[in-house]
Amino acid sequence: MVREALAALLGLEPDIEIAVQVGRGDEVLDAVAVHQPDVALLDIEMPGLTGLDALEGLRARHPALKVVILTTFGRPGYLRRAMESGADAFLVKDAPAAHLADAVRRVRAGERVIDPGLAAAALAEGASPLTDRERDVLAAAREGAGNAEIAGALHLSHGTVRNYLSTAIQKTGARNRAEAVRIARDKGWL
Repeated sequence: MVREALAALLGLEPDIEIAVQVGRGDEVLDAVAVHQPDVALLDIEMPGLTGLDALEGLRARHPALKVVILTTFGRPGYLRRAMESGADAFLVKDAPAAHLADAVRRVRAGERVIDPGLAAAALAEGASPLTDRERDVLAAAREGAGNAEIAGALHLSHGTVRNYLSTAIQKTGARNRAEAVRIARDKGWL
């Protein structure tokens, strides 16, 4: 419903045409290949594949495509990850519709657009203290997997998983793995 409403609002703009809509992140790459839009608008939370994962795939296959991330989750960690992955814009959904249309125009013209309040928060918070592997292990733990399952899925030893979890718990200031996952998720590190 939100996707359709955004498409309808943007479609009212005289210089913006909606090429295609998809409801799942794992449909983005194929849709872009077929319809070849100038700008892709992605949500962080999408079924099948997150918007950040879809962004990485788009950068690999369609490096010239402009990508706008629009999210309910205005977390500094998400902003940082999106920009490091090559997003051209990052906006929160509670921004006025006119800002979204303006951002689409601006990224098409080669500018980068970032929600100013979120940019300030990201600078104040700094980068995620987690390594890529610690993030992978926490992400697997988020799904409720035990150490043995995480070890098998990530091709690590049981002891290595335990060490990564311990370090991630320390870095997040958490008391346990569940709290570490929650903190990392809330900060946008996962």
